[in-house]
Amino acid sequence: MWITRYRYQVLKGEVQKRCRELLIQICDAEDIRILKGVVSKDHVHMLIEYPPSKSISDIVKRLKGRTSRRLQQEYRKLEKRYWGKHLWAIGYGAWSTGNISE
Repeated sequence: MWITRYRYQVLKGEVQKRCRELLIQICDAEDIRILKGVVSKDHVHMLIEYPPSKSISDIVKRLKGRTSRRLQQEYRKLEKRYWGKHLWAIGYGAWSTGNISE
């Protein structure tokens, strides 16, 4: 989970749809399986399955970096609001899940 900078509710309409498309494309390219996910107005939740060779910090860095850059290129209103080129706030929340058998 990660949030937009200043919790601005900018992920609406076409921006929200495009953000979702970009996340799917990035995960497909990185061999990451999205189990569940939602792009809300001011944050993103994703339940993913990824190879043990990848670290969660690198995955989130790629997801946040690529979506921020592409969304600001495609939607100039975001570039004006986020003049520092940072769409996402610093940090993220990550929790692990799994099935354990004896």
